[in-house]
Amino acid sequence: MKKSTSLLLALMTMLLMSSCVSTKKIVYFQDSDQVFKQGQQMLQQYEMRLKPADQVYIKVTCSEPELLSIFAQDVVMGTTGGGTSTSSSYLNSSGNMSNAYGYTVSNDGSVTLPAVGRVNVAGLTMDEAAKRIEESIIEANLIKDPEVTVLLLNARVAVLGAVRAPQVVSLTSERNTILDVLSRCGDIADTGLRQKISLYREENGVRKKYSIDLTDSQVFQNPAYYVQQNDMIYVEPNKSQSVKSSAFYTFLGAGASIVSVISSIVSIVILVTR
Repeated sequence: MKKSTSLLLALMTMLLMSSCVSTKKIVYFQDSDQVFKQGQQMLQQYEMRLKPADQVYIKVTCSEPELLSIFAQDVVMGTTGGGTSTSSSYLNSSGNMSNAYGYTVSNDGSVTLPAVGRVNVAGLTMDEAAKRIEESIIEANLIKDPEVTVLLLNARVAVLGAVRAPQVVSLTSERNTILDVLSRCGDIADTGLRQKISLYREENGVRKKYSIDLTDSQVFQNPAYYVQQNDMIYVEPNKSQSVKSSAFYTFLGAGASIVSVISSIVSIVILVTR
């Protein structure tokens, strides 16, 4: 009888131990005190670069607002009454006329501007694209002192897997880390593996995969630490999660409960019969 009781108690102990998770698997940035003792040089560039299919906002200003009228000639064909421009004109805070446009970067990496033509912007940062557009306007002898602002309109990242709220996250600035994105999703779920996060990225027509381990304090040096537009992040779930809803898992849970009850009864019987 005692041998059976010991066996049952051992089985229960094993079941309880299997449900425990080591802190090594859930604590972020381990050994960071040592790594950051002297500070850590930031090596990655966080600025996003334009890619085909990106939607960009282009704003042109100058000291002579009347010269901007040429950029209002992007008329939608087939309309009546002079057509409808796809640009919007307004007075900025200084009282000067500004023109704002929304464009999609074509497959060849360019945007086509009224009276300027195609300007290649793929692979450029927002500031670099603005500088190139300014140079193109000057070269076309349209405006001598243009000031151009370029903003990315549709920057977003898809987050899937074992996070509390899987979703497509819209990026509100150029500097966005994987931690920013995961926090927008409610952080990694209890069933998620913080050591097994995959980030998929398209670079120069090639799709690449980056592996990320948030328990490692060296994650800040990972080339995927700063996310880019159109990245896809997948958090791998713990293997136990994949069987939780299975019939076997249900049977195992019920079996553990039964073993617990039987063990308690056996213990009581032993005490009574002594």
